[in-house]
Amino acid sequence: MPPASQILDRNLHIRRIDTYVDPVAPRERAIITHGHADHARPGHGKVLATADTIAIMQARYGDDCAGAFQAVDYGEPIRIEDVTVTLYPAGHILGSAQLLIEIGGQRVVVTGDYKRLPDKTAQAFELVPCDLLVTEATFALPVFQHPHPADEITRLLASMRDHPERAHLIGAYALGKAQRVISLLREAGYDRPIYLHGAMLRLCALYQERGIALGDLRHATEASKADLAGAVVIAPPSALKDRWSRRLPDPVLAMASGWMSVKQRARQRGVELPLVISDHVDWPELLETIADTGAQTVWVTHGREDALVYQCRKNGLVAEPLNIQGYEDEGEEE
Repeated sequence: MPPASQILDRNLHIRRIDTYVDPVAPRERAIITHGHADHARPGHGKVLATADTIAIMQARYGDDCAGAFQAVDYGEPIRIEDVTVTLYPAGHILGSAQLLIEIGGQRVVVTGDYKRLPDKTAQAFELVPCDLLVTEATFALPVFQHPHPADEITRLLASMRDHPERAHLIGAYALGKAQRVISLLREAGYDRPIYLHGAMLRLCALYQERGIALGDLRHATEASKADLAGAVVIAPPSALKDRWSRRLPDPVLAMASGWMSVKQRARQRGVELPLVISDHVDWPELLETIADTGAQTVWVTHGREDALVYQCRKNGLVAEPLNIQGYEDEGEEE
């Protein structure tokens, strides 16, 4: 029976079956945890993932972005030689998964990106007990303690009531965050049309095709200025200040991101209404998850590795940073 740390190496390579988890370069066999571009890249030979993740990859890169796909359901064990792999919901975006690897009674979990708060646009996180936990660390500093997203939407709706003549232009990444903001608005009772930048349309349509209700969505470019007065418009962060946004009536610039808890980042982007809405666990949830899994060994990847490793060791665990290059900690997909 190999120790858990010999099942998976520090490049997230499952040696016995020569398969990589979220590889940053093309590999013959890959298991993909979710569809964000820093985890799901084109060019692999064979890809194992959830059906939603495969649909997202094909929507972004084309149907032939991998040599072959194998779609698996959550909780469906797949036996490959003497290795069993099983995907469990990660709660991060539609189709996101944690990976459980089992060999000879040893259990290794790779979380990918994850969050534990309920989200109608993603399958609910499931806790998976294990011996070795490989966890993300995007917000792994004690200062990151996110407010409840419903409270942030309440602030947005209050701003709309205060400025009924102005459009509210929300910067949100096209995969996951945009759909979550729309869903939160619908949950809060907002039933008016929501206008989208063209970069949002295809992925929002994909979410709706896969059963996620988002309500009345319209292409902002096809709306009149009068239509957009007092309306919610969602666009990629890069569009907040470019020529595209100049046609909006006196827009209130907003941004939905976990990084909006850092006031300097909001100021740098010229954001008038920062909305702290994250698709990652915050510091208390990271520590809670590590404790709840029962893992005695923790590997930390992409994010604030050093602080989390220090805290894990302080709590009596064996912990190491992986320092894998290629995952975004604050980039396009947060």
